[in-house]
Amino acid sequence: MTRIRVKLCSRCGLTASVLYRVKYEEDGQWVFVCPNCWEKVSQNNPFYVYGGTWKAKKKN
Repeated sequence: MTRIRVKLCSRCGLTASVLYRVKYEEDGQWVFVCPNCWEKVSQNNPFYVYGGTWKAKKKN
């Protein structure tokens, strides 16, 4: 059985089926961003840290 979960992007506020857990500010917290926002925060950013991928469909 597969559960479908919902989570919002921390930057744009839209829901996405895949989100990336990242830090992108010097003293930033871990946040979840959608693929579109991830492209913006990861490019040429010395403070960018990847922390994993969250998916809406999770197998039990």
